[in-house]
Amino acid sequence: MKSNQNYQMIQTQKSNTNLSMIRNTSGSGRRILTFPAVHPCESIGPSILLPSLITLCNAISSFQHRFSCFPCNKRNARNAIRLTLLLQPFLHEIRDCHSGLPDPATLSLSELHLTFQKLLFLLEDLSREGAKLYMLMESDRVATQFRVISRSVATALDVFPFGSVEISKETKEHVFLLNEQARKAIFEFEEEDKRVVMSVVSGLTRFENQVAPDEGDLKWVIEYIGVKGWRECNKEVKFLEGEIGFKGFNEKRNKVILLSSLVGFMSYCRCLVMEVVDFEESDKKIDGRESNVQSEMNLSLSCLNPDDFRCPITLELMSDPVTIETGHTYDRSSILKWFRSGNLTCPNTAKKLITTEMVPNLVLRKLIQRYCFANDISIPFVDLGRRNREITRRVEPGSVAAEGAMRMLASFLKGRIENGSGEEMNRGAFEIRLLSKTSIFNRSCLVEAGLVPLLLKLLSSRDSLTQENAAAALLNLSKCAKSRSVMVEKWGLELIVGVLKKGVKIEARQHVAAVLFYLSAEYGNLLGKEPEAIPSLIRLVKDGPYRSKKNGLVAMFGLLKHPENHRRVVEGGAVPLLVGILKGSENEDLITDSLAVLATLAEKREGMFAILHEEALHVAVEILSCSTSRVGREHCVALLLSLSLKGGEDVVAYLVKSPSLMESLYSQLSAGTSRASKKASALIRVLHDFYERRSSGFKISVIPQEPFIHVR
Repeated sequence: MKSNQNYQMIQTQKSNTNLSMIRNTSGSGRRILTFPAVHPCESIGPSILLPSLITLCNAISSFQHRFSCFPCNKRNARNAIRLTLLLQPFLHEIRDCHSGLPDPATLSLSELHLTFQKLLFLLEDLSREGAKLYMLMESDRVATQFRVISRSVATALDVFPFGSVEISKETKEHVFLLNEQARKAIFEFEEEDKRVVMSVVSGLTRFENQVAPDEGDLKWVIEYIGVKGWRECNKEVKFLEGEIGFKGFNEKRNKVILLSSLVGFMSYCRCLVMEVVDFEESDKKIDGRESNVQSEMNLSLSCLNPDDFRCPITLELMSDPVTIETGHTYDRSSILKWFRSGNLTCPNTAKKLITTEMVPNLVLRKLIQRYCFANDISIPFVDLGRRNREITRRVEPGSVAAEGAMRMLASFLKGRIENGSGEEMNRGAFEIRLLSKTSIFNRSCLVEAGLVPLLLKLLSSRDSLTQENAAAALLNLSKCAKSRSVMVEKWGLELIVGVLKKGVKIEARQHVAAVLFYLSAEYGNLLGKEPEAIPSLIRLVKDGPYRSKKNGLVAMFGLLKHPENHRRVVEGGAVPLLVGILKGSENEDLITDSLAVLATLAEKREGMFAILHEEALHVAVEILSCSTSRVGREHCVALLLSLSLKGGEDVVAYLVKSPSLMESLYSQLSAGTSRASKKASALIRVLHDFYERRSSGFKISVIPQEPFIHVR
């Protein structure tokens, strides 16, 4: 009777999903503690099903030598793996001795396949690098999953038709015994796990009250879950931050509170418990040099066009790319706004959609993440569509425990920098660099603790690592408005420009160049008056590597928002350098950013003269016709429009004679950004007006006249 009931139950649950039987279950797109297992399709035959089932068993069995990787549920995992191992002889005997099996047997094996997929997912999560503390705190839930899986194995074996399939008596008795064990096996929240969880909870309670936990208790927790050093501790923090960033407000508030608290717990352990930073194995070395992993990323991404990573609607880097029915990809928030506005078409093709279903483009999302990491993209080039996308934008701490942990950490780091040795100062600056990178709240705490003046002093250090880490920390903190005012009040501009001019390492110089960008919005005029600020930026763009050039151009663009700096930039010799980049660089980003600066300079008379003197007009026309960057083409149009309005009739006459220009301009009316379309329309009117006046014989021009400038 029980067998028939289970047979009917499984039949009603069975899916028609077509499954590739040999699967890669460790894909990066799967969330932790999710089990996207699927039934084999109903038409699957035993000849395919059994080998795949045995392969799954072998994958599960491989975990029997990795119990040390499990932060919790070791006994439960051992029992589940043992059950799988003991079932393997039964599966091998069926595979070797039977070419055909009755339907109930195939159904039983299909259910086992589904259950073993879930078990493999669970074991992968238990051993996942970076998720040890989280798995510990979920250990009660994990124990329940083991219990459900064990009962599912028993249910699957119940429906196997042992009376219709000839197998040895020993095997049959063995499976019956296993069935009973699977049904009655105890999978509970293990007592040792429970004690460690309570210790974590106790530590979080102390954080809430801003009372320092016992360091011995913290060491016991991280040793228990198998976190062996600074690098592993840092991975725990990154994983937890990533979970918060992914979950956002879609998860229950209690889950976000837990994750935020655990971030505070592990950040505190990373700073206070880990005595040595094993940076040689970390994702990014403490001395700022890129690891081999990052170098490989640069190599593999070198052939990609960054414009493909931008949403066709907003032109910003996509944080959550999704693909719609037509096969085109957009950022989720942008396409949702499009649909909610009543547009049931594809923005790219205007094709009417049958469904507005969106499929996450996990491959593209991973490529964008790798591209941003490889190029250290964290600087908002606002007017160029380069808005900063921080890992999280949390203004609030996420939990009371996270707030307490962060405030105690800020106080601790202040003492380390004020009273520590040179090595301790460097370590303190490095930890501030990490903490300030991921959270607005962290930055606020660090600024309130008085760390900005201390970091400014470290800029004078002749130790290259200390200077670089201090500069990187100040870059992160400069995103906080209060930090920028402190920098100015504490005479920080002179120190920052001093590093820009003669920092020990190029990395420190490029970091402070980015700091100048953030300072330029409010204090651009003061910066321009610093004698070495603009000349040092120009030298950085001229002589530095890609990231230095990029940051230097960004800072220069920011300074040009203050009209007083236009003359200083031109007199510093920036225009020949920028035109040289247009002529000689193959990097689309640098060309686009150089065009942005030139387009801004062309708005003033001195900039316009300098640009025309460098014979940049034909270069801009060529770039407009061949550039693959929509933003770059927009800046080309803006540059040409300013030059035509301010440069005299010789400029317009040259543009009218350019055979490819009108086609490029008309393409911007339909395919360009909204700003590019408006500027292209204005330039077309200027060119048409000039042509009509020349054709009608009128000599008086409506275009402002300037002294004659030779245009090639």
